[in-house]
Amino acid sequence: AIQDVTFTVPTGRTLGVIGRNGSGKSTMLKLVAGITKPTTGTVRVNGRISALIELGAGFHPEISGRENVFINGIMLGLSKREVARRFDEIVEFAELQEFIDAPVKTYSSGMYMRLGFAVAIHVDPDVLLVDEVLAVGDEGFTHRCLDKFAEFKRRGKTILLVTHSLGLVERFCDEALWLDAGRRKGMGDPKRIVAGYVANVDEAEEQQIAAGDARAQEGVVVVGPDEAAMAVLPDHPIEAVEAPADMFRATEGRWGSREVEITDVALIGPDGHPGHVFRSGDPLSVRIRLSAAAEVSDFVFGFGLFSAEGVCCYGTNTDLEGYTGTGLRGQAEVTLTFPRLDLVEGTYKIDVAVHKRDGVTYDYHRLLHTFRIKSRATGVGIYRPEHDWAFGAGIDIDRRPMD
Repeated sequence: AIQDVTFTVPTGRTLGVIGRNGSGKSTMLKLVAGITKPTTGTVRVNGRISALIELGAGFHPEISGRENVFINGIMLGLSKREVARRFDEIVEFAELQEFIDAPVKTYSSGMYMRLGFAVAIHVDPDVLLVDEVLAVGDEGFTHRCLDKFAEFKRRGKTILLVTHSLGLVERFCDEALWLDAGRRKGMGDPKRIVAGYVANVDEAEEQQIAAGDARAQEGVVVVGPDEAAMAVLPDHPIEAVEAPADMFRATEGRWGSREVEITDVALIGPDGHPGHVFRSGDPLSVRIRLSAAAEVSDFVFGFGLFSAEGVCCYGTNTDLEGYTGTGLRGQAEVTLTFPRLDLVEGTYKIDVAVHKRDGVTYDYHRLLHTFRIKSRATGVGIYRPEHDWAFGAGIDIDRRPMD
């Protein structure tokens, strides 16, 4: 439900509406469109409205696309003559020239939605309401939709845009409205509002991941000192792995003699504070705090990075990199720093360990620490190296702005 939300959108302005799923964005558009009536308060709209909310909601599946265009256009306020005048443009925009006389029930969901979008956007409204409809077609169709929105802006039309594409809000909108649980959380400059929303989402995700890590660490399989004497590191980052390690592979757990104990693991981002949500390309430090009841002179620090599916992305340890431990006593701290962590967006887990050079563990944390990488650039795999594309003669290519 929408509660205590007040805003005004002047003629010719574009308002982007953002918020989590269930925050009331679509409900608000339905109130503005008159689809839903408010139980309290008032909604005032000056001019003809076209609502791209439930595209194709008035289509009849048994009749052709052609007949549906006329029926839907008339329902949206056009005369039959006006629909006929715009018919070819509607069909071309929807890319349905070959299918317009086929029954709508034979259309794919994308075709169905594109036709609904094309009809609604060619009504030539004074106020255009748009609810997450840019996913109804391919990239070319999306470009045409954005071009049509830009044309509407140039002609002084008013647009309310609900979207999860924050980059689109920053580039396209004059103001942004942030809804949270049906209430207005903020409104104003798009970049400022988007930044506040992103920070809020990150904070919630931080809390969620931290709570998940805490639950994982409370419920780990803990191997006692007697069993730990036979346990070595699983897979990475040790050079030689003995058979007993197989029993620990790809499962969360903690084991070791605890002669040296890992007391805290923190992931430090560019702001210098511990966290769980970072941006691709940011520096990242893994800070490990330890406690040794008695001094030890044989020790190795290990680190492993894993995808959410348990695939090892990288593993290393101080022995492999030429460091030889000679003394560890009392309260100690070691930090592994990555100047840039160029990972694709996703969830990752890490192993941290302290063990003897022969692999026998003092303390091993297996997949107990989670973090998330966010990125405005898309990609597949794990690693996202810096790169550039160069296009030579014979190639025409456009680049859309990234969110």
